[in-house]
Amino acid sequence: MGQLKANGIATEHDSAAASEVVVINTCGFIDKAKEESIQTILRYCQAKEDKLVDKVYVTGCLSERYSGDLASEIPEVDAWFGTRDLPRLLKTLKANYRQELVGERLLTTPSHYAYLKISEGCDRPCSFCAIPLMRGKHKSTSIEGLVAQANALAANGTKELLLIAQDSTYYGLDLYGKRNLADLMTRLADVEGIEWVRLHYAFPAGFPLDVLDAIQLHPNICSYLDIPLQHASDAMLKSMRRGTSRDKTEQLLSTLRERLPGITIRTTMIVGYPGETDADFEELCAFVQQQRFDRLGVFTYSHEENTHAFSLVDNVPTEVKEERAATLMRIQQEISAQIQSEKIGRVLKVLIDKKESDYYIGRTEADSPDVDCEVLIPASEGYLRIGDFVQVRIVDSDDFDLFGTLNLQEF
Repeated sequence: MGQLKANGIATEHDSAAASEVVVINTCGFIDKAKEESIQTILRYCQAKEDKLVDKVYVTGCLSERYSGDLASEIPEVDAWFGTRDLPRLLKTLKANYRQELVGERLLTTPSHYAYLKISEGCDRPCSFCAIPLMRGKHKSTSIEGLVAQANALAANGTKELLLIAQDSTYYGLDLYGKRNLADLMTRLADVEGIEWVRLHYAFPAGFPLDVLDAIQLHPNICSYLDIPLQHASDAMLKSMRRGTSRDKTEQLLSTLRERLPGITIRTTMIVGYPGETDADFEELCAFVQQQRFDRLGVFTYSHEENTHAFSLVDNVPTEVKEERAATLMRIQQEISAQIQSEKIGRVLKVLIDKKESDYYIGRTEADSPDVDCEVLIPASEGYLRIGDFVQVRIVDSDDFDLFGTLNLQEF
């Protein structure tokens, strides 16, 4: 979008009401994401047939992985582009690819927070994952380049940086010969105007513990860690090729909590992986109950072509996968409800994201947008600006969200 703007071509995110050309960016990670991508493609192909748009182009991971098959199945698409085809896509759109704009973009989030991709691709051998097939080997973006992006974002009003990658803890190995994530986080924390730096997608095996020092030393690095663990059973972790065990995982979680008391830990789990027995699942449930994660999401296993696990028999029925996912989320719901209730009476720093109906909706340091909990503040209490930080006294909670009132004395 930034490249098109620089070429004088107007763009609009997530709307094609008055567009001549629609470019659909797709995901090919798991079945549900692929289904959503295909449904979107079909919707705009119908819009093309109805003369509402002229051209439909498809890019991204689904196109990278399946363009040959999809081109014959959905001939209405005018062209398919892979994950590395930006110059060719721009040429098709009659725009010149401008190297000096690499790293610049138009935000499709509210301006006060932005996702900052610190690397692309993944070198991990996880058996269930197709990302290396679509994104290739791990490739870090330089610290200097990321700091430049952060400065540009901050100058435009961004206050929170959400660091993302397919594997953030591998950052720097290819460029600097060592894991350099802590140095990067420190440099980003020093960017004027950035009040929160939040880390996502930290691989547990080989976790660089100096990251904890960076969080401890810099108040604007959130005491928050998104660390996908995927399972607790040693048999499952071995088959998944995760390079760790339950014992090592427990040791890491203990270290995190000892070094950073009160840290918010978000994780994700996979249920229904090939060969997952009732005993494996029960062990996972017991592990979740024991660890009491602040935030947790569950995926049902998706049998992906050309992955190592595709050679295994996908022998857990769909209904069992769904039942296990629901069971695990019920356990997490109870844990979350208790954790949230313990915050009643506290005054928390809240970033206001939006206004919906009779409430302003914001997040605490413990919450990332879209995937975590929210804080609801009655709009009747006064006008709040989107993107501002406010102090909120928590007065109530439900299973996941908090309800608060403005704490005017704390401004």
